[in-house]
Amino acid sequence: MITITDLTKSFPMGERTLTVLKGVNLQIQSGELIAIVGASGAGKSTLLQIIGTLDRPTTGTVHFDGQDIFQMSEGEQADFRNRRIGFVFQFHHLLPEFTALENACMPALIQRRTQADIEPEAVKLLQEVGLGARLHHKPGELSGGEQQRVAVARALLQKPDLVLADEPTGNLDTHTGEALFAIMRELNKARGTTFVIVTHNDKLSAQADRIVHMQDGQIV
Repeated sequence: MITITDLTKSFPMGERTLTVLKGVNLQIQSGELIAIVGASGAGKSTLLQIIGTLDRPTTGTVHFDGQDIFQMSEGEQADFRNRRIGFVFQFHHLLPEFTALENACMPALIQRRTQADIEPEAVKLLQEVGLGARLHHKPGELSGGEQQRVAVARALLQKPDLVLADEPTGNLDTHTGEALFAIMRELNKARGTTFVIVTHNDKLSAQADRIVHMQDGQIV
């Protein structure tokens, strides 16, 4: 599904250059749940952002179903992100003035789909993540774990091929984090959606199909 070849990423730092990724090569198969682990500063989040086209590599390529995604125009990349990739971050980034259901609908509303068209799928997803009774609650009325469940539902609304999750349990207590990871694992199996998850939690990463270890900008 995804082939990453000789990927590097450098940032100018005054008179010197900071190289965060140093020749990363990785293949990700359709339907896998992969955990990317490593110390802080290893390059995990940078790699995730490049796979999601939120940042560009300095050199190297990322092919998605055979297509070089960095040969796309910015508009094509934006459409690609919206249709084919879902994102779950450490902070849920829900809009406080909208309900759980409205927040889950946001990616499709951005594509100008109608509320009537997308609401049944959003309701179904929120029910799948255990929030069927909380559809009309705003983020301030939800626990941290419930807010992250809304974020997972939002990420899956467009039926993406790939979900990228950056420390999705990092702000949750152990029990809530394990419950959220179990939900993502269930959705991965039930829907065949590929998940790439950055995590520091060894107990959670052990449940992935494959663990990718990063150190000093390389896969080891």
